[in-house]
Amino acid sequence: MKLCMIGTGYVGLVSGVCFADLGNDVICVDKDLSKINSLQKSIIPIYEPGLEELVRKNSKSGRLKFSTDLSTSIQKSDIIFICVGTPTKKNKYEADLSQVYSVANIISKNIKSFKIIINKSTVPVMTGDKLEKIISKKIKKNLFSVVSNPEFLREGEAIRDFIYPDRVLIGTSDKRSNRILKNLYSPLISKGAKYLNTSRRAAELIKYASNAFLATKITFINELANLSEKLDINIEDVSIGIGSDKRIGSRFLRAGPAYGGSCFPKDTRALVYTSKASKTNLSVIETVIKSNNKRSDLLLKRINSILNKKIKNKKITFLGVTFKANTDDMRESSSLKMIPYLNKRGAKIRYYDPTGKKSEFDKFKNVNYKPNIKEACVNSDLIIIHTEWNEFKLIDLKRIVKKRNFIVYDMRNIYSPEKMRKQNIKYFGVGR
Repeated sequence: MKLCMIGTGYVGLVSGVCFADLGNDVICVDKDLSKINSLQKSIIPIYEPGLEELVRKNSKSGRLKFSTDLSTSIQKSDIIFICVGTPTKKNKYEADLSQVYSVANIISKNIKSFKIIINKSTVPVMTGDKLEKIISKKIKKNLFSVVSNPEFLREGEAIRDFIYPDRVLIGTSDKRSNRILKNLYSPLISKGAKYLNTSRRAAELIKYASNAFLATKITFINELANLSEKLDINIEDVSIGIGSDKRIGSRFLRAGPAYGGSCFPKDTRALVYTSKASKTNLSVIETVIKSNNKRSDLLLKRINSILNKKIKNKKITFLGVTFKANTDDMRESSSLKMIPYLNKRGAKIRYYDPTGKKSEFDKFKNVNYKPNIKEACVNSDLIIIHTEWNEFKLIDLKRIVKKRNFIVYDMRNIYSPEKMRKQNIKYFGVGR
């Protein structure tokens, strides 16, 4: 099939590349010329394991192309995917849908034959209705179908999530579109993916509800971790105990920093905004947001306590600064709050992240990126394991720190407290 992916961010690029790998002809479109020029050279703007190899492979085969010409790309394609950003509006909970509506206007000017227009961006309920109204002002309704097809890709595991999804969700009441899309996704369905056809509005709500529920699980276990620390209980035991219940499941029950990234923060906020606009109470999700917002403050209080309220001139190392492992995404990462706070109080911060230096910290004096773990950790007073990258799991800390008295604050609980004690390392975890 001939597909057009509008937007080469996380969703558009990964989905487009994977669709091409399934044998479709795909054009990935973006208005950012420099990004398109880089992609044409197989230079990837995001960190996602395995993506560069797939881009090279499918570009070489001719199935994958990159362009800034949106109008021509729409006309050449049968199925149009809208994959643009829907960030939170400044100082509000509401999702900013300006990019989605702008794309819809351009699509409406370039339809000459039947097109399936798929909204893959995460949007509030009834956005599909508005898209349909925008396009139908210029195009007859029998020439297009607006469908909701939310993505469920995890950063760092997006390719696997696309190829082996739990479910493929198609929100449409149009039988023709449903038949075509079931055929498009048939390679994934044959591998065991559940194909779900719902109403368009239901599909839109399912996406928000899924992210809100996962955010709730993270917040729930973080709050239990706070209680565990007070009662001298290991939160890891609690996580295993409740996660073994098949009705609950173990995923997203890992205590640690606040949730961040491109999805959970903005999607929980947008869901609450939608509920208020509909005069409905979503108190559980509102509480999740408030608790998560306070999470970094609680961890900073713990750091203050660990250092006996003596932060000034302490050499503090952050291992990992992205919001999670296997991604270069800094959006709403806890480190964006923690590092400036500690820096303001006189700490000397060094950080290492496998995805490289971060411009977000360039403006801070005494916050320095180091190119490897050893340089980041040597002579540190406190090492904070902020992100659970695999390369942080087997570090010989005594050898590389080269200091008799140093402290480890393991925010991801990747080390054994017993082993740390045997090495005479002062160690703190989360909920332990």
